[in-house]
Amino acid sequence: MLLASPCAGYGIVGQDIVIFGQSMSSPWPARRSITSVQLLTQLGLDLGLSLDKCLHQTGLSPVQLASLNGEIEAQRELQLIANLIEALPAVEDLGLQAGRRYHLTTYGAWGYAILSSATVRQAADLGLRYHGLTYAFTRISLNVDDAVASLNFDDSALPPALHDFIVQRDMVGALVVVRELLGSTLRLLDVELRQAAPADTAPFIAAFGQVPSFGAACNRMGFAAELLDNPLPRANPQLVSACEQQCQALLARHQWHQGVAGRVRQLLLQSPGQIADMEQVAERLHLSSRTLRRRLFEEDTSFRALQDEVRQALAEELLAAGGLSLEEIAERLGYGELSNFIHAFKRWKGVTPGRYQRGT
Repeated sequence: MLLASPCAGYGIVGQDIVIFGQSMSSPWPARRSITSVQLLTQLGLDLGLSLDKCLHQTGLSPVQLASLNGEIEAQRELQLIANLIEALPAVEDLGLQAGRRYHLTTYGAWGYAILSSATVRQAADLGLRYHGLTYAFTRISLNVDDAVASLNFDDSALPPALHDFIVQRDMVGALVVVRELLGSTLRLLDVELRQAAPADTAPFIAAFGQVPSFGAACNRMGFAAELLDNPLPRANPQLVSACEQQCQALLARHQWHQGVAGRVRQLLLQSPGQIADMEQVAERLHLSSRTLRRRLFEEDTSFRALQDEVRQALAEELLAAGGLSLEEIAERLGYGELSNFIHAFKRWKGVTPGRYQRGT
């Protein structure tokens, strides 16, 4: 389980984002399910905003918004949040209202995994292990100190203008998940928020069951540690195992796009038939090849390994799609000889591409 002191910081990795003129690195995966954007857009519509106002500068169309299984860049959701804040400045509990919409069923495999856990402790362990599959932009951690357990919501990677909304949303969203997990309301011992005290504290009392301590050093909710050992009513070890495998696959797919390695993958995917070399990719990233090599080393990979990953992914996709000969696929992947492609594919999958295709 991820443990931290109540106000602990953490290492920030991932892609750079620029919002409100501020450049920073983000600890969340670069891509996420579109479900959160759908929930936030509906919040805006319910509060009287137009669809165009909600989606302004997000690059999202109504057609994309209607996708049931779509994925988007996380930055698009941040822009949507910025739009809501700008359009509804008088709604001090906007984030609280948003958080109430995040039910366990909106999280897919992540939600079913924790719902099927044996105890609250196991659910917390799973939930934090696959934190990147949630819609949180705060970094959530759990601290257990004698009789008190604390959920901490670190907002240090967020643009300041989005702090209050995102912290409110993430904290209330966590309470919704715990309530549905337990089948009852979580009784909080104390609540701390870094934001300044609002003019009207009534919505916060309704959300947390008490007046939070505003202007605190960190964002946290404290509850009785003994609750962690409570059994859960829907425990199902087989379902937990199956859902955790799905979580692993989803997180790996999301992380495919993250960091400098993610940018390199995207550039290689744009021109698979040409297979750009390191110097060409470095130039497009406005880096020297030496700097690119160092940055990739810091992310525990290399340019050659990324080329291999992209070729393998494209090979599997083209073989599954059909319609192309092995020679044509080899050419599209940048192999001068079919034999080189067959040798590489056997190294990746343990079988020849022809045998793999017949088995798909």
